[in-house]
Amino acid sequence: MAGAPPIGLDIGSSSIRAVEVRRSKDEYSLTNFGQVPLDPGTVQGGVVQDPLHVTNALKQLWAACRFGSKRVSLGVTNPQLVVREMSIANLPAGQMRQALPFQVKDALPLAVERSLLDFYPLEQPGDNPTVRGLLIAMPKDAVLEMVQAVESAGLHVTGVDLASFALLRAASRLDTQVEAIVDIGADITSVVVHADGEPLFVRTLPRGGSEITESIATRLGIPAPQAEDLKCRHGLEGDGNPDSPAAVADAVRPLANELRSSFTYLASGERQKQVTRLSLCGGGALMPGLAQHLQQQLGIVVMYADSTSRLRDTRRARERGFDSFVPSAAVSIGLTLGAGR
Repeated sequence: MAGAPPIGLDIGSSSIRAVEVRRSKDEYSLTNFGQVPLDPGTVQGGVVQDPLHVTNALKQLWAACRFGSKRVSLGVTNPQLVVREMSIANLPAGQMRQALPFQVKDALPLAVERSLLDFYPLEQPGDNPTVRGLLIAMPKDAVLEMVQAVESAGLHVTGVDLASFALLRAASRLDTQVEAIVDIGADITSVVVHADGEPLFVRTLPRGGSEITESIATRLGIPAPQAEDLKCRHGLEGDGNPDSPAAVADAVRPLANELRSSFTYLASGERQKQVTRLSLCGGGALMPGLAQHLQQQLGIVVMYADSTSRLRDTRRARERGFDSFVPSAAVSIGLTLGAGR
């Protein structure tokens, strides 16, 4: 029977993106998509700074795109996000949710009363006394403020999901490799490492394309718009100025170092998993030469993610400019593919 999943809604720092699909059995067909830009500073680090602007932008997006539903699945992230593997008491679902704050309070840097908590099981618990999974904690106020801004636009939030898990659903390649999916946004980079679809590691880095632009501008002594143009047009390939490639490489270095330290941590941890492939997505990943540079710096295969691989019937959408929308759409696509849990 055909279904109508909620529209995947991704509110980023530079734009809002939405994807609508139709579900038939286990297949998802793209029916609509759209995005609208946000003024700088409206959303920073996954936190809404100007709720009224977000609300008005959503009204504009729905009016322009004429989506068939006002039900949305909302993606969230935050620099204070905590995702930690641990084992908790094996209880019925209702009791587990009630007991979760008491079981995990000593494992969190955040106060449990100011956090939204969830638990993602990584195994079938059966009759075992404990169940292994990922503890997820995020500042409650930031999530509630975003939900309120969305619902003030006349939309109904049917669920809130971690942006990293949405990335996993949309962009993961399911094979024998340990893959890191890296979504580079304007001021946040989301990292999720998985093995054949099972998440192993999740991290939110407070770095992105805006920081790279600022670093290029400072290093070369040029205005930010010129630095942005250099980054997007030429990137690490250079524009003829002998100083440009070194300036861009220096600007990318902090992000590369963060990725390296994350992968080293995973390899030296309890599960000792070695990342063997990195899949890039997000607007910041389009910088010319970035994939080759990261491959050289990290010593692993780097490619671009295909966040549309689980969608069918995208031909008409591509006639409407879907290809230019896709690089930043992994989260919104993954949100509408369902929780998969």
